[in-house]
Amino acid sequence: MSEQQTANEEKVMANEELQDTTTENPQPENTAEEIDPLTEALAKIQDLESQLEEAAKKEQDILLRTRAEIDNIRRRTEVDVEKAHKFGLEKFAKEILNVIDNLERAASTPNTSEDESVKALFDGVELTLKDLLSTVAKFGIEPVGVVGETFNPDLHQAISMQPAEGFTTNQITTVLQKGYLLNGRVIRPAMVMIAA
Repeated sequence: MSEQQTANEEKVMANEELQDTTTENPQPENTAEEIDPLTEALAKIQDLESQLEEAAKKEQDILLRTRAEIDNIRRRTEVDVEKAHKFGLEKFAKEILNVIDNLERAASTPNTSEDESVKALFDGVELTLKDLLSTVAKFGIEPVGVVGETFNPDLHQAISMQPAEGFTTNQITTVLQKGYLLNGRVIRPAMVMIAA
């Protein structure tokens, strides 16, 4: 045999041996060790995605709650400012009521004098009272408690009840002191006597 034939035979035998070993021990496509890291990575990705979604939902919830709180604060502030505008004069109004009461008492005093200067004084008191009442009315201060009105415990304070002709039950017969409202809020109830 020639050297070339021998070399060819050896190559053929080597190829046959190689084929035999590959069929006996085939190369594993995916081993359990290779699958586990891939599965773990996919599980981690899914876990991170669910955590991200949960965090996004929490952030959305916080955002909505914050917006609602801001709206509530804005509304409360608007109401507080409105009340401050409406009732900022309450302390002043309570103090000025004493002046009005004194002027009303002076104006209701009977004038029996024939002296012109006394008549002028009474006229001046009446004009002052009229101007003061119109001025306070511009700022939302209005009197309550008129004879003949029906008694209202929110506006009136009953001093006594007594039978009175010409009046029905719970009707005001006498006003001892006028009450006043400031923009619809009672700053002083009227002291009244009512029919029994």
